[in-house]
Amino acid sequence: MELGRADALRTRVYIDGYNLYFGCLKNTAYKWLDVRLLIERILASVSYERDGKEIEYRLATPAIKYFTALILESFAKSVDSMHCQIHYHDALAGYLGEDFEMISGYYHARPARAHKWEVGKAARECDQIEIWKLEEKQSDVALALHAFSDAIHGEVDQVILVTNDSDLEPAMQLIRERTSTIIGLIAPIRPATGDVNTRLAKHAHWIRRHILDSEISSSQLPSMVRHNQNVVHKPLSWYPRPDLLIPIYKEAKRVRGSAGAARRWLNQPCPHLAGQIPITMCEHELTAQELRNYMDRYARDFGLSHSPPKSPLTR
Repeated sequence: MELGRADALRTRVYIDGYNLYFGCLKNTAYKWLDVRLLIERILASVSYERDGKEIEYRLATPAIKYFTALILESFAKSVDSMHCQIHYHDALAGYLGEDFEMISGYYHARPARAHKWEVGKAARECDQIEIWKLEEKQSDVALALHAFSDAIHGEVDQVILVTNDSDLEPAMQLIRERTSTIIGLIAPIRPATGDVNTRLAKHAHWIRRHILDSEISSSQLPSMVRHNQNVVHKPLSWYPRPDLLIPIYKEAKRVRGSAGAARRWLNQPCPHLAGQIPITMCEHELTAQELRNYMDRYARDFGLSHSPPKSPLTR
């Protein structure tokens, strides 16, 4: 499917970052996602006919509007979660440039009371307990307003929503009723884990019901991305085996003398390891041990076992 034709439908994609993360990315090693590349892969597999002719798409500028909220540190799963999220947003902005626009909402937390779940009892019959209630604010409203505004003002011929949130139903209904804009719906759901929301599906012209794991794994940003004057690195905890990678990274940093030098060495083919890239060797225990053995030999041979070096970690 050609995306560059001048007469193709001007298309913009509206991504619900919360839905995408929890539907497809949580607990995977593929959070460093190139959202534009993912959308291009999906669009290449989607066909939709109008007046007996298959339509073609071209992504508008910005191609992606990404709606998200910065997590609250006290609710984060890991101590580096907020840091990782900020780095990811910077990487998207740096790598995608004018093709990407991020619209931020916020999280609101407050103490609340809730009914404790008990088997076989109605909620009113269960005891109440004190909880923290965490809510994402403004993101879904902003997505709805942006999609409707772009459609009603004729900025695009097609809107594609990446969400499974039923709160977007009124916006889809209004776009369908008041404009000629085509609505595509991509449900951020992995196969065999759920299905598209029926309230959204009835307003879409075409639907992609799942996002494949292979599409996600093959749509990753480079491990190092330049944003403004800085280089943004993929967080170590986002790799497949951080338990193997982090100790090796620390040793490489000690031997090379800086974090940047360690990162560069880890991401380049090593001729003394049959051209393997050290960071990919950290995905499996056997290859990680092979890498560690090489690093230990190097440190021993060059007398670097206990002091930082001035020479590079290559031989």
